[in-house]
Amino acid sequence: MVAPTKTYLNLNRLDSPMGQILVVTEGQNLCALEFADHEPRMQKFLQARYGAFSLVQAQDTLGICDRIQSYFAGDFNSLTPITVSPGGTPFQQRVWSTLREIPAGTTLTYGTLATQLGNPNASRAVGLANSRNPIAIVVPCHRVVGANAQLTGYAGGIERKRWLLQHENALTQEDCQQISLPLKI
Repeated sequence: MVAPTKTYLNLNRLDSPMGQILVVTEGQNLCALEFADHEPRMQKFLQARYGAFSLVQAQDTLGICDRIQSYFAGDFNSLTPITVSPGGTPFQQRVWSTLREIPAGTTLTYGTLATQLGNPNASRAVGLANSRNPIAIVVPCHRVVGANAQLTGYAGGIERKRWLLQHENALTQEDCQQISLPLKI
């Protein structure tokens, strides 16, 4: 019996205003971006996608970490050139691709996103795809809100979602009365 081939993925750890972020690349593509305190979730997604894999500490030769730092410094367009390879089902890929088209500073409801995808009744499926997004921030699922602009569902936690939306000026200070994550920039 032949042992399964192990995939080697590059890992960088990046400090951010919301805690440490794990940046995982394969070749020229970002395949995972997760908050360090949610690493088991990321490991589960990578296991499902790659089977046997190993994370190897590597230099960020693609400049992805610099682009993410630029985002936190206020350059919201810095994430656009990052090429992503999130895996997922064809529907998830459509959702995630559409998420990348939502400009910083704006939000959509799950229902609006479902309508844009051609199926107005698929808001729950859109929510499920968002919950399985392996590339936080760069694939901006935080820009999708519930009906009546409710902040619902974010794998990194509602406080982080609120912080990201406020950082992008999508919410007013009044909308975000209790931000417990301090800005460290």
